[in-house]
Amino acid sequence: MRGHSAVVTSVEVHPLYTIAVSGSEDGTIKVWDHESGEYFRTLKGHTNSIHGLSFTPTGSHLASASSDLSVKIWDFNTYTCVRTLRGHDHTISSVLFLPGPLSLFASGLSSAGNDTSEGSSAGEPTSSGTGIDSSLTGSQFLVSASRDTTVKFWDVETGFCDATISDHTDWVRCLAVRPESNSTLASSTTSSTTAANEEAVATSTTTASLLATAGNDRAIMVYDAESRKKICELRGHDHVVETLAFLTCAPPSKSSKDSGTKITSEERRRKDENRDYLASGSRDRTVKLWSVKAASCLMSFEAHENWVRGVLIHPNGRFIISCGDDRSIRVFDIKANRCLRTIDAAHAHFVSSIAMHHTLPVLVSGSVDTTVKCWQLD
Repeated sequence: MRGHSAVVTSVEVHPLYTIAVSGSEDGTIKVWDHESGEYFRTLKGHTNSIHGLSFTPTGSHLASASSDLSVKIWDFNTYTCVRTLRGHDHTISSVLFLPGPLSLFASGLSSAGNDTSEGSSAGEPTSSGTGIDSSLTGSQFLVSASRDTTVKFWDVETGFCDATISDHTDWVRCLAVRPESNSTLASSTTSSTTAANEEAVATSTTTASLLATAGNDRAIMVYDAESRKKICELRGHDHVVETLAFLTCAPPSKSSKDSGTKITSEERRRKDENRDYLASGSRDRTVKLWSVKAASCLMSFEAHENWVRGVLIHPNGRFIISCGDDRSIRVFDIKANRCLRTIDAAHAHFVSSIAMHHTLPVLVSGSVDTTVKCWQLD
């Protein structure tokens, strides 16, 4: 799919419809039908390169992050920008909506935002809020990462900066979010977990919503997304960490809370094991798979011949999909600990970003060659 006039830096897939979006260094966002390849429209508003895109869990809104030091929130029904968030001091590299708690989908929330004064100067709202109801979006907070070394939490309803994390010492390039689950698992830790991590991990089971951050300082920080407390710090990469991913899964919903579906103990064990996975890709050309609970690296794949730009964990928890500057898209088998499949020359230039749907067998990729491609998965 062609239309951008510069590097495609980010792609994302709509959680409900056969729609993909792409962001580019040309400052625009383009909307596509990933099934037919049809171009829909272009969203304009940023004045510099776009580096990150994220849909709300319900698909009602889209967020975009840019080098123009702003995050924009777009109403995906009217395709208009309804809010611009400012507060970072340098390029904003990544943005993600935090899926709200399961109760948010079941009962809804009032449209009144949290009354927080912190960060209010970073973009005063022109009214009492953004006009965005978090009970409709399925998200109360938006997270952004920046070259200014900080990670900021934004209240979706009010547009205020709710909190800032400053644990990184260099450019924060990527974010990953794991939504809340109603599945429980005893929060035991392995003997390899440090004493400091044991206490933190013990307070959070596999049901918790997690946020992972990484960048130029090579450290991966994992936080409880609700309390914003750091659970663990993962180190092992020898160069900049470009990308992170938890298991690709459906966003929380009312039906997932109320379904009451019973699963066997083995199914529960496997599900919780998959949710514990965190994948990372780095300029050291490796893809690593981590256990958050054990705060340790489970395996490292060294098949790429250049920087790794994007990683995903397949919804079934058996595969990692990655892309990179060697122009390839690769599939790694977690159980076999090997590269299962390689698409060489997937693009004519570096493959900068990949995204996939949580149920449809569709992978979308963006490249320095300015194109967006859709791939049918087996």
